[in-house]
Amino acid sequence: MSEQPTDDGTARDRRADGATSAGAAPSAAEDPRGAPTEGATAPPATADDAPQPAAHGWRPGRFMVITAHPDDAEFGPAATAAAWIDQGSVGWLVCCTSGDQGGEDADQDPLELAATREREQHAAAAIVGYEGVTFLHQPDGALENTLALRELLVREIRTFRPDAVLATDPEVIFYTDRGVNHTDHRAAGMAAVDAVYPAARNPMAFPWLTRAGLAKHVVKRLYLFWSNQPTARVDVTATIDRKIAALRAHESQLRDPQRIETWIRGWAADEGKAIGAEAAEALRVIVIEDDESEGPAAPEVESAEGAADAASGTVEIFDEAAASPAGSAAGDE
Repeated sequence: MSEQPTDDGTARDRRADGATSAGAAPSAAEDPRGAPTEGATAPPATADDAPQPAAHGWRPGRFMVITAHPDDAEFGPAATAAAWIDQGSVGWLVCCTSGDQGGEDADQDPLELAATREREQHAAAAIVGYEGVTFLHQPDGALENTLALRELLVREIRTFRPDAVLATDPEVIFYTDRGVNHTDHRAAGMAAVDAVYPAARNPMAFPWLTRAGLAKHVVKRLYLFWSNQPTARVDVTATIDRKIAALRAHESQLRDPQRIETWIRGWAADEGKAIGAEAAEALRVIVIEDDESEGPAAPEVESAEGAADAASGTVEIFDEAAASPAGSAAGDE
């Protein structure tokens, strides 16, 4: 994802209503003088009555981030990854390509650029705290969700054995009316989803891997970033600075690091308002397997309207509007 901002700087504009309110629905209706009305029932809860949504609390012991290009993880969930690592999780990063098309000079040696970007990604990963990085060396700008790529990802998943996998939301083609999702991002996201389910957990999928000692593995959750419909927000107040530092490691991609930092901090602040935090990252959470330690999974309330619905017993699927991806310019690598 090259840093190539549009002239007006809005290619990655993020909208968040940030509407929150505190309080609880009354247990009984009251008359204008404040005395309970006999036999009355409580009125339906509204957004004004709803408690402030909480930050996402579940944390995987081991997690894997799968991206298309070097720097996607830093523009994406780097602060979440850093926060989880600080709390004891172990993370691994997988880049499907080495970003050999992420430049502006047609005469530049793509192998030289790829080597530069791999060095930058290793430096950024060290700042975030990943245990390691894998490059799959797939073609940049031509990534496809093939069986060959799926096998490579299944090998990585069965080797590292993560509880959660983070990937780009493959359902996003357009970021509302603010840009187009890069084709490699969509392919990497869908390949990650298909590798997680059902391939990694099926011993008869790529059976030679099983015979080689890579037993099936069940991933409990998917966290999709750059989503138009996030369902959870992670408090990253303590790690947003580390995300910025990791982004700055991608020197070949950043024309104006200060401008990028301003954007990133602004988006994080907007997301943080929804949960009462200084900074947050928004993710779409897909629960594949319940965590036995926490009991059956339930929908998380991540908006004031959702909190009101939960209070009244009617939780609906979230449909939050206008969450554009972290990054520099829509369609860039």
